[in-house]
Amino acid sequence: MGRRDAAISDAILKAIFKDKQGKANILLRILAFFSLFRVALARYEDGLFKHLREEVWQLDEDEYRESFRRYDKKVRLRAIGDLGYSGSTFFTTANSKFLIKSLPRRFENTFFQNELLKPYYEHMSRYPSSLLVRITDFLYTPYKALGTLLGIAPSHHIIMENVLYGKSEDPKGDNWETYDLKPVTYFFPERDIAGGRLAPESVKERLIDRFEDKVRVTSHQRDDLVEMLVQDTKLLEAYNAIDYSLFLVRYPAPNGDSEREIPTLPSPTAGPWRDGVTSADKKWVYRAVILDFFWAKHKLEAKAMTGLIKSYNMIDHKGPMSITTSPPEYRTRFLNMVEELFEIVEA
Repeated sequence: MGRRDAAISDAILKAIFKDKQGKANILLRILAFFSLFRVALARYEDGLFKHLREEVWQLDEDEYRESFRRYDKKVRLRAIGDLGYSGSTFFTTANSKFLIKSLPRRFENTFFQNELLKPYYEHMSRYPSSLLVRITDFLYTPYKALGTLLGIAPSHHIIMENVLYGKSEDPKGDNWETYDLKPVTYFFPERDIAGGRLAPESVKERLIDRFEDKVRVTSHQRDDLVEMLVQDTKLLEAYNAIDYSLFLVRYPAPNGDSEREIPTLPSPTAGPWRDGVTSADKKWVYRAVILDFFWAKHKLEAKAMTGLIKSYNMIDHKGPMSITTSPPEYRTRFLNMVEELFEIVEA
């Protein structure tokens, strides 16, 4: 782990293990301002997230805290690099149960903090088995710092469930597959303009995933997923969220192999698609959640991008982008995409 990642990790862990966030005096605020990497972080709405963890999702609070320690009781997160296009940094806890993702873009972290958080909390409380990814903590910088102003260190982080938990313990972990699925009918400039010459192949390959197979389950299992996604996307549409994705994981089914007992996060309210649904042909186990619901249509960046794409479409009719379309249109295409994933096999 490099110096920057180590400093960010230390700041995250300090926020997690600090029971109360007191007010800093003037000297501490000045010192905090000149921090480049190890910026001060604090838990935002700690009581709200604790209620979600303990009462709604029924996660053990002591086990949650211990997830951030190594088994030798030393504290250190594991950096796993940049997995996206937003410049986010990613860490996992030592036991891989939880994933920490930075939200460096102001329009994303302010949207979640100021507009979506309370509705998210109410939705999760009403639908404990919701397939919106479970966000267990939200960290922010309570004081200004040079590191965040210069973009050197992230100002906000979300801590969420790791849907890939169990992969590192699985002898067939290399056979796990992940798909970050969005409707493929949208226009992607890196892929579609000038024959795709705006970006190298390595970027275009990560731009959009395609699931070339079918999810073979019963109609009941399919309906269980779709009905929950209808409720979840109804919330996202109401708050103008677009460009979210279905994160689909599949791994070879254990089929009685005692050496392949795949662990899941212990939560009575997880639901089958979070714990894992075995395919009708017993070949695969599937997990699914909704990720990346932080892009709001009404934010300035989205408005600017919409205007840019509309101007371009006057010359070359490429159609809407996933980040510029309307929330109802995006939701419709998203749910249609999900429906097309399935091949129904009745027992």
